Amino acid sequence: MMKTGLFIIIVLVSGCFAGLIHGGLNLVIVEPYLDQAIGIENQTLFATGEEEDTPEFWVEYNSYRVWQKSGQVLAGAILGTSIAALVGIVFLFVRKTLPEGNNVKKTLILSGLMWFTIFVIPFLKYPANPPTVGETETVVLRGILFVSFIAISGLSAVGFYQIYKRLKNRKILAFIGYAVFISIAFFLMPENPDEITAPMELVEEFRGASFIAVSVYWLTLGLILGGFVEKLQERLNLKK
Repeated sequence: MMKTGLFIIIVLVSGCFAGLIHGGLNLVIVEPYLDQAIGIENQTLFATGEEEDTPEFWVEYNSYRVWQKSGQVLAGAILGTSIAALVGIVFLFVRKTLPEGNNVKKTLILSGLMWFTIFVIPFLKYPANPPTVGETETVVLRGILFVSFIAISGLSAVGFYQIYKRLKNRKILAFIGYAVFISIAFFLMPENPDEITAPMELVEEFRGASFIAVSVYWLTLGLILGGFVEKLQERLNLKK
């Protein structure tokens, strides 16, 4: 048995490290597309007369963007720690039913499953857009749709996991059941209400960079958490 206090610390530290990596990667591969998208929006504001192309505007804009970028890594660490807490809780409940192997293998499989169910599937339905894409009036609706689909995918995965545990010889039926259920939910969920007016090349490249950055987070979280848990297990076994 792992000591609860040490396990909690390991989970939070792992999430923080993985989140720092995610935040740093965002700065490198995602932020350039944000700069382009915001640049297009600024030119639109100038053309419509909503803003004036003055030195004062650029001073204020640049200071705001510097503040935004400087908070990327910190935000990544906070978000990464929060998600890791959820992964840690799930790991405690399912580690005995995960495939045989060391803890690194187990956490990689678990993080891979969670990456697929609560990130990839919702991302396919509601892919990330640059912040300047979309109407301000639909922000709440878009947020509700995205979070709702995350909840549907995640909770249904938990439900079919319970079915998986009870099945003796045909465990594949649980995976088939989840696939059918989430496919139906995918097509029944409303579409994104906003029309994309930004250049599609920019939007697609932003989505690709965002997908890579988040996927790297899940991979590094699985590796770091598994490595720490494995070391803790070895240390506790030596003391027996």
